[in-house]
Amino acid sequence: MSDLENPLVYWDGVGATKTFTHPVNFTWLAEVGPNARILDYGCGYGRVMAELHEQGFRDLLGVDLSPALIARGRQLRPDLRLEVLDSPPTVAHAPASFDVVVLFAVLTCIPDDDAQRALIAEVVRVLAPGGLLYLSDVLLQDDERNQARYTAYAEQFGTPYGVFATGDGAVCRHHHINELRTRLKDLDILEQRRIDVITMNRNRAKAVQVLARKP
Repeated sequence: MSDLENPLVYWDGVGATKTFTHPVNFTWLAEVGPNARILDYGCGYGRVMAELHEQGFRDLLGVDLSPALIARGRQLRPDLRLEVLDSPPTVAHAPASFDVVVLFAVLTCIPDDDAQRALIAEVVRVLAPGGLLYLSDVLLQDDERNQARYTAYAEQFGTPYGVFATGDGAVCRHHHINELRTRLKDLDILEQRRIDVITMNRNRAKAVQVLARKP
């Protein structure tokens, strides 16, 4: 359970070597101009930021709790602004500082309900009125292997159904779509699409992307 309580153990170790793959649907950002203030929360090594930069966006900031992932990103793309979160989930910026927040495969790395709610509250705080949240995350899987580990972890540790440990030590969570929509209750959901992704451990998984707007 140590990695459930302190995820940095994993993300500053083997997690810092992973490749992240959730695709960006740029049509969802068609209304956003190149000078939009964009925050990539849980940016990892800056993969999504690099894609945003290639699409012409320039006011980009990425934050992550892992110094190792940030160091990797700075080495790969020294032209991008990447910062370590000193006191997650808090972002050291004033309310309404960003026009877009990107949250890609972040909630799957936060097993605890209260911690997820705190993160979304912080995202809503830093979003400007009318700003967009673009969320991408992994859904509950219906195969026998995943269902067995959801059940085993819930029985052993009392965690929500969907929490599990990977073979290399990460504690993750898969969600029902209604759980994710409930997390976004203070936002207006504009779009939703189901996708297939390759996870960081190279498994195929069902995922969902949601675009929401702050009223």
